[in-house]
Amino acid sequence: MGKTSVQLYSVRDVFAADPTDTLRRLAAIGFTRVEPYGVVENADVLRTALPEHGLTAPTAHAQLIGADQHAVFAAAADCGVEVVIDPFVAPEKWRDPADIAATASALNAAAAVAAEHGVRVGYHNHWWELASRIDGRSAFEVLADQLDPGVVLEVDTYWATVGGEDAPALLRRLGDRVHAIHVKDGGLAQDGSGQVPAGQGRVPVAEVLAAAPDALHVVEFDAYDGDVFDGIAASHAFLAGVGA
Repeated sequence: MGKTSVQLYSVRDVFAADPTDTLRRLAAIGFTRVEPYGVVENADVLRTALPEHGLTAPTAHAQLIGADQHAVFAAAADCGVEVVIDPFVAPEKWRDPADIAATASALNAAAAVAAEHGVRVGYHNHWWELASRIDGRSAFEVLADQLDPGVVLEVDTYWATVGGEDAPALLRRLGDRVHAIHVKDGGLAQDGSGQVPAGQGRVPVAEVLAAAPDALHVVEFDAYDGDVFDGIAASHAFLAGVGA
């Protein structure tokens, strides 16, 4: 098994009810890495339960812009997180080049704070960063051009596809700026409904993996009609089957 992780947002309801048992169940599927959300809020349980179940958290999601960044990065470092990824900037902030430049500036400033804690910063896309076009290019790539070299990208390949982008081509253009990808599949609904295990939907998952072989592959479901652990296990099996 290569570089495979799972976003804990996928199991947010059961994680909120019993985080330790949730991590146990993910480890039983075969995961050795997870991607937490809400680093500060969940730091106490992550600090003890991750090593208890043989797990690490190389990446995590946390709102950075407008947040108490020192608290976020201190908690992340305490839990062994290497890269803290801002998961969301509102759709209206991707239409004007000045707003995109402001987001880049804010992430670059956050990276300077993160460095004080031995942590790095990343950004994760939704569909609107790809659907919004600035002089013929996606707003996401316009952002990437303005980020400091140390700020990395986590490309959600499902949302990139929903946004009308050729996800494998996007990954190839971004190259080594891509630190991680979200691996998920489905019918490409903008509300995230109808998601299915990797390889069973409309996202060209095999091509995506080939386009980012060195990235951390993070399984995620925004929603799932069924037992989400079954969906996660099926995605894990698919990735193992293709050697990801």
